[in-house]
Amino acid sequence: MDIIVALFNGILIALEPINLGLAVIGVIVGLFVGAMPGLGSVNGVAILLPFTFVIQSFTGGATSPMIFLAAIYYGAMYGGAISSITLGIPGASTAVATTFDGRPLAMKGMAHIALVAAALASFIGGTVSNVLFTAFAPLLASVALSFGNPEIFALMLLAFATFVGLGGDDIPKTIFSICFGLVLATVGFDIVSGEPRLIFFDITGFTHGIRFLVLAIGVYGIGEMIWTINTSRYGNSMSKVDVSWKSMVDAMKSFREAWRGTLIGSLLGFFVGILPAAGATPGSLMSYGVTKMLSKNPKEYGEGAIDGVAAPEAANNSASTGAMLPMMTLGIPGSPTTAVLLAGMVIWGLQPGPLLFSDQPEFVWPLIGSFYISNLVAVLVNLAFIPVFLWMLRMPFTILAPLIFVLSLVGTYAAYLDMFDVWLMVIVGVGAFFLRILDYPVAPAVLAIVLGPIAEPKLRQSLLLSDGDFSIFFTRPIAGPITVIAIILILLPLLKVIRDKIKGKPQEA
Repeated sequence: MDIIVALFNGILIALEPINLGLAVIGVIVGLFVGAMPGLGSVNGVAILLPFTFVIQSFTGGATSPMIFLAAIYYGAMYGGAISSITLGIPGASTAVATTFDGRPLAMKGMAHIALVAAALASFIGGTVSNVLFTAFAPLLASVALSFGNPEIFALMLLAFATFVGLGGDDIPKTIFSICFGLVLATVGFDIVSGEPRLIFFDITGFTHGIRFLVLAIGVYGIGEMIWTINTSRYGNSMSKVDVSWKSMVDAMKSFREAWRGTLIGSLLGFFVGILPAAGATPGSLMSYGVTKMLSKNPKEYGEGAIDGVAAPEAANNSASTGAMLPMMTLGIPGSPTTAVLLAGMVIWGLQPGPLLFSDQPEFVWPLIGSFYISNLVAVLVNLAFIPVFLWMLRMPFTILAPLIFVLSLVGTYAAYLDMFDVWLMVIVGVGAFFLRILDYPVAPAVLAIVLGPIAEPKLRQSLLLSDGDFSIFFTRPIAGPITVIAIILILLPLLKVIRDKIKGKPQEA
C-alpha cells in the first residue's frame, strides 16, 4: 500500500505543468533522435545532457532534468522503429530486429500496420516493465546482482540458440553467417593480452574494431537500397500506402494477432534489461528469436509477420526501463544510455545505490511516475505522427533512394566522426547485397556482431575463474539450466534436418 501511495504522489508531481511539458518535449525530441540513423538514445541523451543545467537553474532540483532525459530515452526507443520500417535503416541498434519484418510489411503497402503494431507493442512493453519496476525493484536488483560472468555468457549462448533459425531452413548457411559475424566481432585489440587481432592490411581504422552501427546501417540501409533498385527494374517494388481513418482502425484491430510477440518481448526484454551490460539490443534480438521459435508459422518471419515487429519493439521499451533498475538500486548502469543518465545523477549530487529509495524518495517516485507519463505521451505522439511517417513512403523511390543513401552517410559519420567508418559502411552494404543474391542470410551475422563483444569477455573471464574448466557453465545453479536449454535449442534444427532426410529416403525408395 505504501508503494501505491508513493507512486500516486510521484505521478502527481510528474503531472505538474513544468514536468509534463518537459516530458512532452523530451518524447518528441527522442522520437526524432531515435528515427535519425546513427543518433540513437545514447547520443541524444549525451548531447542534451548540458541543456539540463538550464532546466535545473529554473526548477531548482534534479527531478525535472531527470524527467526530461528519461523522456528522451523513452521517445528514442519508440523512434527507432520509424526509420526501420519506412526506410529500412535501423535508427539504432535496438531497432535492428524491427527491420526484419517491419520493412517487408512496408514494401507490401502495410507500413501503417507495422507502425501501429510497433507503437502499441512499445506502449504495452513499457507499461509491463513499469509495473514490474515499481513492484519488485529491490528483489529484481538482487536477481541481477547474482548474475556473474558464467550466467551472462550462458544467456548470450541462449540468444545465439534462438537465432540459429533466423536464416531460414538452410542451417549450414545460417551457421556460416553466425561464424562470419563472430569473426568480424573479434577485429581490434584482444581484451586480455592487448595484442591486435585481424587488423586487415595494417589499416589503422580497424584497431577500434568493426562497429555495430556501421554494419547495421550498411546492411539495412545501403544493402537494402541496392536490393530494392535491383528488384524494381522488373516493376514497382512497393505498394501504395493507404492513409485513412479506416485503415488506422483496421491496423489497430490487426494488432490482436501480435499478442504472443508482445507478451514475450515485454517479459523477456525487461529481464534481459536489468542485467548489467546487456541492455535493450540483446533483449530485442532474443525476443524476436524466441517468438519465431514458438510460432506456428515460423516461415512467415522475415516476410512481414506482425509478431516480428511487436516482439522486438515491446522488448526494447521494456528493457529500457529494466536497465534503469540496476542503475538506481545498485549504481550499475544496465545499458550505455543509463550510463549517461547515471553521470547526470552524480553531477546533480545524487548517489545511485541501495539507499537512494530511502534517502531520496522525493526524487525517486516522481521519476518513476514520469515513466508512466512519458510512456503514455510517447504512444499518443507516435500514433498521431504515423500519417507523417507514411508520407515518406509515398515518395517515388528515385527520390527515396538518394535520401536513404545520404541519411546512411550522415548517420554513420555523426555517430563516430570517422570517414573510415563511412567507407566501411558502404563496402558492407555492397557486400550484403551480393550475399542476398547468393541467398546467404545476413541477419545472423549482424546479430553475432552484437552479441560477440558481450559473449567473448564473459567466456574468457569465466574460464579464468575456473582455471579453464568448462564445467563452470553446467555446475552453477543459474548458468547450468540456461546452458543446457541453449544446447538443446541449438541441436533441435540439426535434429530436424536429420529427421527430414531419414523420412525422405524411404519415400524416395
